Amino acid sequence: MLLRRRCLALMMLALTGWATASHAQTPSEAWPVKPVRLVVGLAPGGLVDVLARTVQPHLAEALKQTVIVENRGGAGGNVAGAEVVRNGRDNHTFLLNPSTTESVNPLMFASMPFDPQRDLRPVALLANSQLFLFVRSSLGVNTLEEFVEYARKRPDPLNYGSAGNGTTPHLAGELLKQATGMQATHAPYRGVAPAIQDLAAGQIDFAFGPATVFPMVQAGKLKVLAVASRKRAAVAPDIRTFSEAGIDGVFADSLFGVYAAAGTRDDVVDHMNAEINKVLARPEIQARFLDAGAEAIPLSVTDYAARVQDEKKLFAPLMKSLGLKEQ
Repeated sequence: MLLRRRCLALMMLALTGWATASHAQTPSEAWPVKPVRLVVGLAPGGLVDVLARTVQPHLAEALKQTVIVENRGGAGGNVAGAEVVRNGRDNHTFLLNPSTTESVNPLMFASMPFDPQRDLRPVALLANSQLFLFVRSSLGVNTLEEFVEYARKRPDPLNYGSAGNGTTPHLAGELLKQATGMQATHAPYRGVAPAIQDLAAGQIDFAFGPATVFPMVQAGKLKVLAVASRKRAAVAPDIRTFSEAGIDGVFADSLFGVYAAAGTRDDVVDHMNAEINKVLARPEIQARFLDAGAEAIPLSVTDYAARVQDEKKLFAPLMKSLGLKEQ
């Protein structure tokens, strides 16, 4: 009888230990338990960095934990993506990158340090920065219709600048060419700012850029003709979409989203999504995003993933036709 009681006690102890160990691995485990890293795939001072640092203190307050913003720019977001894939399987490391990391980079780079589809999972959409078509004032056109007619009749191609090969402003220009039949030569720059500077100086004819370019319109150096989105921009509701002008297919929103390494717990992803969306829903955050030229858009994990897939379907045929490949 004594032996039986001892065996029963040992079995109960073993079951208790198993239950404790199992409980430690369940989704109910406390999170976060250490500082949260947000690795930004673009340089300090740019739009994405500004948005990240706008959200940072509010997210830290919501999570009751320190949030560290860390910039790892380079290779269209691939440097930051590789860092998160390599060292981010701790449930506390996240990536903030353009959605083109997933939709465009695999088609553009001959060699990727990671597979976005396999190695990353979407968490939340942080913002959408809608792109506008800007032309130099000296071009002599005032509407989108006049611009397209001028481009079609011109014997030589127009020149347009972008933030670089495969960037959303570049693809917007190519979509415009496809939709209108106009001819234009692409001039890649190292970022939107130098392209816009050359546009204002009359070195190129047009470019797609964010709402932060509007001061040059107000100064009379540039004209804005349309927004490359499915709906008008909240930051400039008086600017028509291309579709409203009868030109379909020119959709090139710049989406900036948060990702986690594959293997990150589901409850962590859901928690992070919920807290980010609560921050984005705050009127003061929405106002600050608009001031920076972006729109805060709270979306579920599933809805953001669907947006990226839609973007991939739009850009994939275009990328293949352009034949762009970076080493």
